[in-house]
Amino acid sequence: MFYVMEVEAVRILTAGFMMAIGVSLPAFSMGLIASKTFEAIGRNPSIKDDVFTKMVVAMALVDSLAIYCLVVSLILLFAV
Repeated sequence: MFYVMEVEAVRILTAGFMMAIGVSLPAFSMGLIASKTFEAIGRNPSIKDDVFTKMVVAMALVDSLAIYCLVVSLILLFAV
């Protein structure tokens, strides 16, 4: 009986840590991407459209990491 409770506790803790790390690092990266993009636009306003489009694509790729972490943690909580 104790073995079952320990496995359940490990599953919950692992899912919690995965979401904590898997969401905080992409959030930091998205802020860094946005700040560097606006810094580049501030230096050279004529490249606004090109740089802004690349920023949106980069943020979507970084955000996908957080979504993958969410999916894996939900699998850990409910499917395993």
